Amino acid sequence: MRLLSWNVNGVRAVLKKGFLEWLETEKPDVLCLQETKLQAEQIPPELVAPLGYKSCWSHAEKKGYSGVAIFVRDGKTEFKDGFGVAKFDSEGRTVVADFGEFVVINGYFPNGGMGPERLAYKLDYYAALLDYIQKLRESGKHVVITGDYNTAHNEIDLAHPQSNRKNSGFMDIEREWLDKYVEAGLVDTFRTLHPDEVAYSWWDYRTASRARDVGWRIDYFFVDSAFMPRVERAFILKDVMGSDHCPVGLEIS
Repeated sequence: MRLLSWNVNGVRAVLKKGFLEWLETEKPDVLCLQETKLQAEQIPPELVAPLGYKSCWSHAEKKGYSGVAIFVRDGKTEFKDGFGVAKFDSEGRTVVADFGEFVVINGYFPNGGMGPERLAYKLDYYAALLDYIQKLRESGKHVVITGDYNTAHNEIDLAHPQSNRKNSGFMDIEREWLDKYVEAGLVDTFRTLHPDEVAYSWWDYRTASRARDVGWRIDYFFVDSAFMPRVERAFILKDVMGSDHCPVGLEIS
């Protein structure tokens, strides 16, 4: 089973850059998108059920902002828009797909760089989502948590760690939440399978950093530790263009 996740930075923009052709080539079993920037009435008809996929979308109340979507091949999948916390669900940050034995959570974790209130909001999202994940695990479900986490966990995960220690995305208080996810029994699949590999998933448009590969790894697939033996491959598709992020992927048995 092949799962992909991609912050597209505007789904209508990436649609004009060959998105459907890319989807037909890759043919993932599950595709998670973040930052779709659409309202329900704005979903392009060709994305409602592209190539036979079943889709579920979550939209922000604010137009042109946030938004996530998930596409699956399995018609029996049950979807949930949000995870039951109004202040996060109103920003269209989370969609959940239940495959029976395991649940895929697609999250667009908040950016904390717009001031103290948004940083607090971001940390609250980490806490609330972890609580939701733990309840799913207590109910007997395995969990796969993917998306744009908006935080580089360790120094290997960004090109310039020292100069970014006080910037949102690499602040200690943010990184500590990823520590808590690990301590709770969740596994960063890519870093576990590639402990020493330097690879990024986001590059700043403003500084044209992608050409120089000066980036950050902030897009992840985490799974619960009991599910990790089923993970066969974790990867980053760094050559896929169209956004300031590139897709990340997971293959499971």
